Amino acid sequence: MKSRNQTRVSEFLLLALTEDPEMQPIFFNLFLSIYLVTVLGNLLIMLAVTTNSHLHTPMYFFLANLSFTDICFSTTIIPKMLVSLQAQNQSITFAGCLTQAGFVLVFTTGESILLSIMAYDRYVAICHPLRYTTIMNSHFCYLLMLFSWLTNLGDALLHTLMLLQLSFCTNLEIPYFFCEVVQVIKVACSDTLINNIVLYFAAGILGAAPLSGIIFSYTKIVSSVLRMPSAGGKYKAFSTCGSHLSVVSLFYGTGFGTYISSTFTHSSRETAIASIMYTVVTPMMNPFIYSLRNRDMKRALKNIIRGIPASQ
Repeated sequence: MKSRNQTRVSEFLLLALTEDPEMQPIFFNLFLSIYLVTVLGNLLIMLAVTTNSHLHTPMYFFLANLSFTDICFSTTIIPKMLVSLQAQNQSITFAGCLTQAGFVLVFTTGESILLSIMAYDRYVAICHPLRYTTIMNSHFCYLLMLFSWLTNLGDALLHTLMLLQLSFCTNLEIPYFFCEVVQVIKVACSDTLINNIVLYFAAGILGAAPLSGIIFSYTKIVSSVLRMPSAGGKYKAFSTCGSHLSVVSLFYGTGFGTYISSTFTHSSRETAIASIMYTVVTPMMNPFIYSLRNRDMKRALKNIIRGIPASQ
């Protein structure tokens, strides 16, 4: 098959959510609802953290950044899905596909690093409470976030530029509901060895390192909590980590589920549905997890809804 230069590629074809015309309005309303709930829920979290002086702590600063990341993550994927459903057209331009793939990488990597940072914050708070304000000062928190964003953007830019060097043939169907770097590489007809090496090397570092940091932090936290003499102290320590552990479990659980699905099943639709859990459901659930399990956050959200000044 004769390849053609990537500059001549005009568009890719994404997997359709459904082939049944009667189901398309149902899926449109479902994903529109999910998107609105995701944006509203995460905006409320950001508003509560910003306006309530009692929440001006490192833990809630990182939580606000997590909510911002979740909004951006959902906005990268769901609006395009809604447009495709409404127009009954699954095509996406070459530039649009690479842009979407790059931003998906930015926000997935960003969430992974951010969850690791939040685990470290809980480790310092529980294992070194007397030094907490000294270690987790505002300057250090801003540096951590700057490091996170520079790493995310640098990684995504590298992979996107490498995608531009590939050539594509006639088979431009991507078996996902959105563009993702791995799937774009798979439909290329030029040599992708370097792309795959760089991709898996970066994934090993930016995926395994944050997860290792989370495991290390919680190993130290559990060890420290078990040595506490007071049952009340143990409960308080674990309760401050409960929300974060739930979010970590949801993020990595759905992520590994997507990977396992793509490895052991030959059905592209099953793999794509698993990816929906990872990219759509997780950002929607995070605000509920933090608001339902965190007393201070529930109080701040109730004050916003009732119109009470947040500083009270």
